[in-house]
Amino acid sequence: MKPIRLMSGFLTVGMWTMASRVLGFVRDAMILAFLGTGPLYEAYVVAFRLPNMFRRFFAEGAFNMAFVPMFSGKLEKGEDSQRFAEDAFAGLASVLIVLTLVSQAAMPWLIYGLAAGFAGQEQFDLSVDFGRIAFPYILFISLAALLSGVLNATGRFAAAAAAPVLLNVLLVTSMGLAATFGGDVARALIWMIPVAGVAQLALVWVAAVRAGVGIRLRRPRWTPDMARLVTVAVPAALAGGVVQINLLVGQQVASYFDHAVGWLYAADRLYQLPLGVVGIAIGVVLLPDLSRRLAAKDETGARHALSRAGEVSLALTIPSAVALVVIPLPLVSVLFERGAFGMTDSVAVAGAVAIYGLGLPAFVLQKILQPQFFARGDTKSPFRYALMAMGVNVALAIGLIPWLGWLAPAVATTLAGWAMVALLFNGTRPFGDVARFDARFRSRIWRICVAAAVMGGALWGGQRILAPALNTGGWRYLALAALVVTGIVVYFGVAQLIGAVRLSEFRQAAKRR
Repeated sequence: MKPIRLMSGFLTVGMWTMASRVLGFVRDAMILAFLGTGPLYEAYVVAFRLPNMFRRFFAEGAFNMAFVPMFSGKLEKGEDSQRFAEDAFAGLASVLIVLTLVSQAAMPWLIYGLAAGFAGQEQFDLSVDFGRIAFPYILFISLAALLSGVLNATGRFAAAAAAPVLLNVLLVTSMGLAATFGGDVARALIWMIPVAGVAQLALVWVAAVRAGVGIRLRRPRWTPDMARLVTVAVPAALAGGVVQINLLVGQQVASYFDHAVGWLYAADRLYQLPLGVVGIAIGVVLLPDLSRRLAAKDETGARHALSRAGEVSLALTIPSAVALVVIPLPLVSVLFERGAFGMTDSVAVAGAVAIYGLGLPAFVLQKILQPQFFARGDTKSPFRYALMAMGVNVALAIGLIPWLGWLAPAVATTLAGWAMVALLFNGTRPFGDVARFDARFRSRIWRICVAAAVMGGALWGGQRILAPALNTGGWRYLALAALVVTGIVVYFGVAQLIGAVRLSEFRQAAKRR
């Protein structure tokens, strides 16, 4: 792959992810407006998080981090990558079907494990009911994730990146129709989740067929390649499990505080916008690119890919983090405050958003550093580092409760994120210079921080000037838009002036895309 392919792939995934996250805001704003942050909303959060937790554990996290490098290597060497993908698909489908059936029977215990504080309350029975409806989503979305890995490894990013857009379109539509015709909005929402999973699987399946890498259904079989895949995937699965345990600890702590599960989830959705558009997008593109370069012994190209991925992602992430820290309340109140979601909710969620903002660069750096290990078939080291970071998260999430209350999990998540970055960065030392950022990156990163700091000052001043408008009916939307545009103009203007970014590079990549 040429270097420009990395940038153009990032733009493709980033733009589709941006569309998905914008629609996700519409979805979350509608849910909060209809359900508030009470029992129905908290039950939805736990039920929807359950299949997503297992999805990241099995598919996007463990399985794909092992599968994509092996599939990419077979592509590069001209081996039978198609049959390998079909065997992997059959094996994953078999495991997921069994998991889905077992989970239906064990749902009360799963909900207790996710939110023990709900026991004896209305939220518990609702969560069990909603969980049984939503859980089959894991089967369809995990298989879709594997097909997305096949498409990404062949340099086709659009369909896989567009699949989450379809999810949000269907969820928004279901709520709109239920509200229009007097139906149960919560039930319409939860039933649409597995339907959306089927639709997403169909989308990437058709895209794979059109790309000439369609998967034929086969019976599962045990082969040397599958044995190697499982050997590599198990440590990755354990690492993914550690990450999910971190989320579980935070949710367990929050479940003992009124409305806290909903507040933390709403804050999570806000900081996930830049994380998804930048961090996840660059990670999706970087892993197959690095895998193919390393398979071809192209160390110079691998270092260039790593450095450009870090440069582009941090150039977009650092100013986003500054904005989340400086103006969290205007962002939360304008985006979410309506219907059953009031000012008290906005203030609470804004506090968590600012804390998550401090950790945003760390979450993105993880997406850049982890492919260094996965591309080399090393999934054991990230597991060890994740285990250490989990210890930090658990200790802080529980230990800080007397001082921070329900905000303790947010602080713990942020500090554990930076601990994970330190461990990953130190772990790349044996890889040599190929795993180190180049001189151009080192020259630009401090300039990026300066430009972001100037932007932060402009946002702080703009927030004070626009404070009356930010709290006035329809004017608040225009005021927030003005604030955001001001931040963008100031950041990119200063960044271009001092050499932090070159806008021409983005334009050239967009043309090639």
